[in-house]
Order: sequence, then structure tokens, then C-alpha cells
Amino acid sequence: MLPSQAYANISFFQPPAFLMIGIPGMEVVHGWISIPFSSTYSAAITGNYLTLLAVRKTPRLHQPMYYFLSMLALTYVGLTLFTLPTTLAVLWFDHRLISFNACLIQMFFLHFFSVVESSVLLAMSFDHFVAISNPLRYAAVLTNNVIIKIGLAIVALATVSLFPVPFLLKRLNFCPNKTLLSHSFCFHADVMKRACADITVNIIYGLYAVLSTVGVDSLLIVLSYTLILHTVMGLASPQEHLRALNSCVSHILAVLVFYIPVIGVSMIHCFGRHLPHIVHTLVAYVYLVIPPVLNSIIYSIKSKPIREAMMRVLKRKGQG
Repeated sequence: MLPSQAYANISFFQPPAFLMIGIPGMEVVHGWISIPFSSTYSAAITGNYLTLLAVRKTPRLHQPMYYFLSMLALTYVGLTLFTLPTTLAVLWFDHRLISFNACLIQMFFLHFFSVVESSVLLAMSFDHFVAISNPLRYAAVLTNNVIIKIGLAIVALATVSLFPVPFLLKRLNFCPNKTLLSHSFCFHADVMKRACADITVNIIYGLYAVLSTVGVDSLLIVLSYTLILHTVMGLASPQEHLRALNSCVSHILAVLVFYIPVIGVSMIHCFGRHLPHIVHTLVAYVYLVIPPVLNSIIYSIKSKPIREAMMRVLKRKGQG
């Protein structure tokens, strides 16, 4: 920890590094705790990489819904790779320091991938709506060029929305005696609370960034499924109802896996200040670690084409 006395006469201070923590109160067993964390990270990277390979190497999966699934898998790989190094460094080696600039970079990409994840889930709901409401024009509406444009728009939106965030933090005067973070990675809400300056602008812009991306996406996803349900109710037979709704189950589960932890983290930050710190830590880990793991599991169980393609990829790897 940096001693405050050494910086008493400095009017503007930015810490050279922040100090991260693992699981508070359980430092003695961090080595054992690292085993399930390592397994979870490995499962997330392996499962989503396998999804990417399955779509790439299977020509009949070269369709819009599987392209969007690939975008989601790639997003989860990126999210996992940006949380894994610092988390395992804390749990394995008790290496708790992260430089100020490295913290801002990690923070940007954690939130970037979260915004991309939300937008891809919205794109997938649009894909389901087009497939169910107008199947004859599905291929004409969602061409490869359209999918590429949607992907680029998602990346551009996330970049533009979050680009000011690190610079808004760099203008702040930080407290020399408040360099201890609440997690083993850098969150915007956590980092800005280490400042000794007025953070009203940071709070307002952070709220705007969340509402204009994840907030709007969630409303549009609900709207998409309202329209899907209206279309399904207009189908002639109960069998068609079931077939149409069954095609959406994987995506609905993926949406719930993403938004339930997001809501949990938001509620904890807003109303859970009285809760033990370990609760905040565990909810944050669930938010970042569980969705990447469950994504490949959900689609491998619920989607027969993905499951068969994954098995073929594994067989080729085994024979090679």
C-alpha cells in the first residue's frame, strides 16, 4: 500500500499501480480455490473455441444464426482472456499489483466485450424474428454483407460508447491511501471510487453508456420476442407453435445467462453496500465467468447441428 504521508503535498495524484484482491477472507486457501477457477476458464475457452471451429469447418452451418453464434463465442473468448491473467496471478502467485494504465486497458475491454455480448444477443433475436415471421425472405434479408455490417456496427457502437471512459478516469485526482480494488480485475465503478475528486461526470456517463447499450438492447430483445410470440400465435397448428418456439430456446437461455448476472451486479452495487464483501466478489465472478462457460454447453445440448459439428471436430483432432 502506498503511504499517504509521502504524497501529502501533491495536488494531483494518480497511483502507479492498484492492488487487487482475490476472495476476501480466504487468502490462505487461494491455491485450492484456483483449481475450480482454472477449470472454469479452461472450459470457457475450450468450449467457445470448439464452437468457432465447428461453425468454420462445417459448410451447412454457414448460415446467419451460426455466424451470430460465432460472434458470441468469440466475444466470450475475449472476455475470458482479459479476466484470466490477473485472476490467476492473484490466486496462484499472490501477484496483486496492476499498473494504472494496464488497469484502464483491462477495464475498457471487460466492458467492451460485455456491450458486444449484449448487442450480439440482440442481433440473434432479430435473426430469430426474421426466420419465424418471414422464412421465405430470410436468406435475402440476412445476406453475408448484412451480417458483416451488423458485426462492424456492433464493434463500432461498443468502441464509441466506451472510448471516453478511460480518459474520464485519467483526469481524476486519486487518493494515495485508496489503491485497493474490490476484485482481481478492474471494473469502472470500482476504479472511480478510488478517486478523491468529484466523480459525478463519471457516474452520469457510465449510466448513460450502460442504458444506451445494454439497456436499449434488452428492451429491443423483449420487443423482438413479443413480435415473435405474436407471429407464432398466428400459426395454424400446435406442432408449428412448438417447432417455432423450440428454435428460440437456446437463445432465450443465453439471454437469461447474460442478463440475470448483469441485473445481480447492478443490484449489488446500488443496494447491497451492507452485504459482506465476499458477496460482491462472488457476484462479479459469476457475471464474468459463468456466461462464457454456459454458452457452449447450452448450444451443444439444445442445437443438434452444433453438437454434431463439435463431435466431428473432436474426432478429427483425435485422429490427427
